[in-house]
Amino acid sequence: MVKKAVILLFLGILSLASSISGALDIPEAPSGYITDNAGLLDAATRYSLNNKLREYEEKTSNQIFVATFPSLEGESLEDFSIRLAEKWKAGQKGKDNGLIVLIFRDDRKIRIEVGYGLEGVLPDALAGQIIRNIMAPYFAKGNYKEGIISGLSVIIGAIQGEYSSGGRRVTPRRAAVDIAQVLVFVLFLMFPLVVITTVIDVFR
Repeated sequence: MVKKAVILLFLGILSLASSISGALDIPEAPSGYITDNAGLLDAATRYSLNNKLREYEEKTSNQIFVATFPSLEGESLEDFSIRLAEKWKAGQKGKDNGLIVLIFRDDRKIRIEVGYGLEGVLPDALAGQIIRNIMAPYFAKGNYKEGIISGLSVIIGAIQGEYSSGGRRVTPRRAAVDIAQVLVFVLFLMFPLVVITTVIDVFR
């Protein structure tokens, strides 16, 4: 019995080692913002997007990375994304205000891995809608370039509060105007009540 248990334990260790060795390698953290291993973007687009995301970080301190791969090679999308995020550590230390857009060409899968510091403005539900409504339609037509460009623009807009879960763009300034209009309307409705109450008090 002891010998059999030892053999089973040894086989289990071999199996675990085999699965680990066959796992998709996590690349080192990049020096730029675009890591296009799947070759979805031309050089000019990579250069343009890299500059755009660098300027965005300089302005807001938020970091956005794009990483494309040919396939997951049998890996779990969620597990690989989490391992990549842990190694790359997008965002500033202590703020965790970064995110990574992962694209797997052959598997037709996209994931937006969001740091804790941005989850309040870009929750999973909203990230999923951006993938389905903005990026996926372009990818379905093989237009990866426009899908990535449009996706990044909407992600930045969502972080700035210009894109809601319903897909409607609302700038912070417009929202402030809407609130002011509502307050004016409420006060207008309450004014007759205030006048009536005052008159009643006067005649008592």
